[in-house]
This record gives sequence, C-alpha cells and structure tokens, in this order.
Amino acid sequence: MKPHNAIFAALAATSIFALAAQSLAPLPEGWIMAGKSPDQYKAGIDHAETISGKGAKYMGSKDKEGKSWGTLMQIFSAEKYRGKRVRLQARIKTRDISAWAGLWMRVDSPSSSGAFYNSEDKPIKGSADWQLRSVVLDVAPDASAIAFGVIETGSGEIWLDDIKLDVVDKTVPVDAFPRPAMAKAPVL
Repeated sequence: MKPHNAIFAALAATSIFALAAQSLAPLPEGWIMAGKSPDQYKAGIDHAETISGKGAKYMGSKDKEGKSWGTLMQIFSAEKYRGKRVRLQARIKTRDISAWAGLWMRVDSPSSSGAFYNSEDKPIKGSADWQLRSVVLDVAPDASAIAFGVIETGSGEIWLDDIKLDVVDKTVPVDAFPRPAMAKAPVL
C-alpha cells in the first residue's frame, strides 16, 4: 500500500470509529431526563461503551461549561415493594466529570417525608472505569412511587449499566447522609 493510501485508510477508519462512538440509540420507554437543566445534557443508549453487552444508559453534558445538574432517571409504582427494603445496584463509568456524579434513589410517601439518598457523600469525580455502586432504602408501607437514576453535576459523561433492583433483608444497612454534630445549646 502506498504511504498516502495508508494515511487515508487510517483517517477513514478513525472517522468511522468516532462517528460510531458518538451515535446513541434512543432511551427505552420509562427513562427520562430531569433536573435543574436537563436540556444541557444529551442522553441515550450507548452500545459501544457497555459492560453488560446490552448497551449502557448514557448522559453527557453538551458543553464543557457544565454549570448545572441533570439526571437520567425513571419513576414507577412502589406497590410491589411496600414495607420492604430495596437495593438499587448498577455499574457506573465516568469520563471528565467536573463536579460530581452518583447513583440515587427516592421513595415517595404521602404520610412521611419519604426516603432519599443521592451519593453526594460518596461522589464519583473525574474519570473512572466501571465500578459497582448501590443505594439501599426502606419503602414505606404507604409509598406511592420509587424513583432512581444517575445524577451529574457540571460537565462530563456518565454511563449506567447492569442495573438491578432487588428486595434485601433488614441486615443490609440503609444508606443515609452523614448527620452533622448537633449543637449542645441553642444559639439565640
């Protein structure tokens, strides 16, 4: 092969790979973008970056500024899980996260404040290869809905794959935010 043909072939192959890597399939029914500025992020199914082989849910900032936050999520009826402890587990990969990203889950209940955890105290920052993350919450007996997803603050890219939602026994600890030390007396 002549040198200029070899260079042309290499450039063509690189271009095709770049196009394939950036093409996203539409999200499955039930998955939505939400958050403060969901329009600042793109989302879809990435069949090139996947650990399960089925395609990973993907969200990424549309620009390098990334001054807000978005979430790729779904919400569904809690009826099947009422009165139980559930664990959301998924594999997450990130690239160039400027602030932080994490797995989150929320349980909505009309009679209480519900349960919520967003991994902010265990953030994923920068670039990280596939890692197993989980969130465990109790579902109130009168819970109406469960929502879960991945949150991204700032800019960067995040992949979510191999997602599982299981009922676990009460020996599995519930995730909660660390509580700050309580004041010994009121500040008047």
